[in-house]
Amino acid sequence: MRVVLQRVSEAGVTIDGHKVAAIGQGLLILLGIEDADTPEDSSWLTSKIVKMRIFGDDAGVMNLSVQDVNGDIIVVSQFTLHAMTKKGNRPGYSKAARHETAIPLYLDFIKKLENELDKPVQTGRFGADMKVTLINDGPVTILIDSKNKE
Repeated sequence: MRVVLQRVSEAGVTIDGHKVAAIGQGLLILLGIEDADTPEDSSWLTSKIVKMRIFGDDAGVMNLSVQDVNGDIIVVSQFTLHAMTKKGNRPGYSKAARHETAIPLYLDFIKKLENELDKPVQTGRFGADMKVTLINDGPVTILIDSKNKE
């Protein structure tokens, strides 16, 4: 699993002109799932995300987690995070998981994130054409890949 975490002061998702998710302070998470991913990847990532200290404390130092600041989260599925760009100019997506693999892992990721955060997480809609808006706070953008646990 691969995620792009963006610390936001606000974010939202619109599908077919209808706002389906909106948050203030928190995280916008773009989630890419590949065929080799498992529920263990989901567990490792969700724990890491909720505890990641990327919010400012009283001194302005990134020392607080999304949980510490009582922030909200939006999760958006994004198969393009597994784009392969080595050959030519058209990205390949053969590493991205197919729906039958990706959807259960996507739902597992959301459930585990809600359990770790101890509150509901908002989402886009898997496979939909979504319009994502955000105000990246900082900007703070972090890439995490469960296959590269450093």
